[in-house]
Amino acid sequence: MALILNLETATRNCSVALAKDGHMLGLNEIAGEGYLHAEKLHLFIRKVVDDAGYTFKDIDAVAVGMGPGSYTGLRIGISAAKGICYALGIPLVAIDTLELLARQISVTSGEFIAPLIDARRMEAYTALFDSQYSKITETTAEVITAETFSDVKGIVHLLGDGAAKCKTLLTDDRFVYHDDILFPSAAQMCSMSHDKIKIGDTVDVAYFEPFYLKDFIAIKKL
Repeated sequence: MALILNLETATRNCSVALAKDGHMLGLNEIAGEGYLHAEKLHLFIRKVVDDAGYTFKDIDAVAVGMGPGSYTGLRIGISAAKGICYALGIPLVAIDTLELLARQISVTSGEFIAPLIDARRMEAYTALFDSQYSKITETTAEVITAETFSDVKGIVHLLGDGAAKCKTLLTDDRFVYHDDILFPSAAQMCSMSHDKIKIGDTVDVAYFEPFYLKDFIAIKKL
């Protein structure tokens, strides 16, 4: 029996879910035009716990999206997750954000899922998953061109806020776009984190770092 708090902040979607034994009890999330994580995350955490009738002392573990994604979003989410784990002496679970996004759809055997998280310019963070959500390529910061996914034989499903960058370049019928799915959500994290806790797949609270993939670049306002 495990009560797990799930946090996903790698994109503009600030998402929090509470789950018992892999079953979601409550979800709070918002995807604003800007990043609202610093303003909303702790309020959402408090609300899902209170609304479900639990206290923080009832939480058995915290799961957090590990990236790739926004530098600031990841720092805020993982700092919050670590703080709760430290305070309560509970384990931390890390979830691949691209897999989290991929799991919002199901595809036929032999087809592929390409979740794309918007990065700078014509770049997107992406990896390729099969119909069982096994990652079959390394996570990369892909510069989108007409040759992107050219070596993949079969139907490729594209989703996420980075998929829009592909639309004018990847126009073959084998590319299927899911325009209604833009961001990863803590909702899909509930079963994933439960499975990881059952096998003891946790990370070191002290030393765990987000998977940034790319170095942070500060942009000076003019």
